Amino acid sequence: MAYPTAVNNQITDSVSQTNVSVLAEAPAMALGSLYQATAQALANAAHNATAAQQQAYITAQAATTMGVATLYSLDTGAAGAATKAVLADTPQGL
Repeated sequence: MAYPTAVNNQITDSVSQTNVSVLAEAPAMALGSLYQATAQALANAAHNATAAQQQAYITAQAATTMGVATLYSLDTGAAGAATKAVLADTPQGL
């Protein structure tokens, strides 16, 4: 410190020590903020991946359901056409 000053020496020492303390804590605070931001980003990525997987399963189930329904309806349609042909005494393929 530059002595003598117009301010009490104890006050200038206290302010200097506080400034040093703040400067010393700044890297730790910055690193803590970085860790928190990284954790939040990873949590968001995991949540988005889970949501996308759920939506993919729903889409696959809907596609499977429609495929099975189509397979069942094809047999019914063929049986209906054959029955119509038999009852009408016409060749199949109408």
